[in-house]
Amino acid sequence: MLRSFILFLANARWARQLISRFGFARRMAGRFVAGETAAEAITAIQSLNARGIQATLDYLGESVTSKAAATRAGDEYVAVLGHIAEGGARSNVSIKLTQMGLDLSQDFCTANVRRIVARANELNSFVRIDMEGTLHTDATLAVFNALHREFDNVGIVLQAYLYRTDEDLKAVLAEKARVRVCKGAYQEPPDKAFPRKADVDENFVKLARVLLDHAQLRPPANADGLVPPVPAIATHDEQMIKAVQAYAAEKAIPRECFEFQMLYGIRRDLQDKLAKEGYALRVYVPYGTEWYPYFMRRLAERPANVWFFLSNLVRR
Repeated sequence: MLRSFILFLANARWARQLISRFGFARRMAGRFVAGETAAEAITAIQSLNARGIQATLDYLGESVTSKAAATRAGDEYVAVLGHIAEGGARSNVSIKLTQMGLDLSQDFCTANVRRIVARANELNSFVRIDMEGTLHTDATLAVFNALHREFDNVGIVLQAYLYRTDEDLKAVLAEKARVRVCKGAYQEPPDKAFPRKADVDENFVKLARVLLDHAQLRPPANADGLVPPVPAIATHDEQMIKAVQAYAAEKAIPRECFEFQMLYGIRRDLQDKLAKEGYALRVYVPYGTEWYPYFMRRLAERPANVWFFLSNLVRR
């Protein structure tokens, strides 16, 4: 119930206006957000790289209401791909299609993302398309499929809490697409998503095993030290990680042939442990001024953060 309420607040304009006024909220968001500028984010990525961890960079923003705003977001990604290359950072990028204009026009969104993917292709980099709520699932897959027919440096995210993901995963793997599986962080009705955490966990492990079955020996890094994307399993849940590790060991899948992915600012201890054990690890690094929805979804995922946040709110 608490998680549902927080996710409701994530999309409520009045809540955003109220909570964003509190300086401590912005400071707390800084735990999960690497800064407001690309330069700050790339500095954070370089620190991750020094710990043996790669990154995927996300320019925060979603549900834009004008083509001008979507174009500006696309421009930012085109520019930041150049900054990543110039700075020698080991990172690709992740994007949300509602930030690229999906709600305005699917054709416009596809064209906007195409120029990002094309620029990444020129730089021998990679673009991951994030999955949003179920209102956008079909359109997101349609845009991804259109781009994947043109480029092999674009991948997709699928969410384990949706009933449909089993079939979606089979379809994208049949096209030899690069996939990240995560649990999912949006509020969904029980006719679309598993309402019980235990069922989500069970489905997550099932999907992760399918993904591992498609892992292949990874080609070597290129001259810039960039490693081609491999099957990605995104979780901070140690039980899920242990289940994946056990299955990979059972099937003799080398640790470098798949990667765990985690969020910036969450379980740094576990990140370092996995990296030291030789597992490929990539951290999702967000930056920008549109931090509120992202921050609220992180609160919804971790009850301890909620109580810390509320205790600060009450003291004011």
